[in-house]
Amino acid sequence: MAQRVAYPGREGAHSAAACDRLFPQGAELVPLPNFSAVAEAVAQCEVDFGVLPIESSLAGPVAETHDLLYESPLSIVAQTVIPIHHCLVGVEKVPLEQVRIVRSRPIALDQCRQFLASIPWATAVAAATTVGAAQEIAEKGDPSEVAIASERAAHSLGLEILARDIGDHPEAYTRFVSLATYTRLDCNGEDWRLAFSFLTDHRPGALYRALEPFSRHAIDLVQLVSRPIPRAPWRYRFDAVLAGFPLDPLVSETLEEMCTLTRELRVFGSYPAHVDPIG
Repeated sequence: MAQRVAYPGREGAHSAAACDRLFPQGAELVPLPNFSAVAEAVAQCEVDFGVLPIESSLAGPVAETHDLLYESPLSIVAQTVIPIHHCLVGVEKVPLEQVRIVRSRPIALDQCRQFLASIPWATAVAAATTVGAAQEIAEKGDPSEVAIASERAAHSLGLEILARDIGDHPEAYTRFVSLATYTRLDCNGEDWRLAFSFLTDHRPGALYRALEPFSRHAIDLVQLVSRPIPRAPWRYRFDAVLAGFPLDPLVSETLEEMCTLTRELRVFGSYPAHVDPIG
């Protein structure tokens, strides 16, 4: 039986392309309306895996994915990176002077600031996903409404490409992760990553003391992200990724020591550092 894999959007979404990378042997892809629906489907075992973006090389961490990991029983089991090429798509080819509304996901709008600044008469409108924005303009059929989406999305919806590579930077990438209800411990000597989250006391030097064991044990901390705690205004948790395997004695010792220096520590995932596919 084929594995069922959920992703946000529909055919043509960047997340669908990430699914192809992560599951090249084939899987039953299940498009869902948003990130929360993907996380819930995995948590309820309605699908085997979920695929979500977690980091942009330009915009940084994807906050919604970080928060879903913190709030759900899910774990990162694999990752991949895909290049992002933003296109301006519409129901028909019209001069840019006729464009009045540009729809897309906020992170895509943010990555195309220079292009949007070049058409100040157009209003940018946020959408849940890039492919969702493309679908909305396809359904409306108004030539003055366009979307920022992928070429794949344009082809799947029968849209015209008005402009290619409109992003501010020619080399843009997004890291996607595959989520499951279990934690991988099958390292087999591979280069590995461990994602986790921790809370510190709200007092001077607390973050320094929590991170000091990494320096002392020469463990590389490859990412550190702060996220607000909704029920505690002006308090923050820290999401991090270290280079290492959780059952490695040095990593295990470091995490045990860190537990004594923090208020909370929970694992988000254990997965290979390379971006080759799984399954």
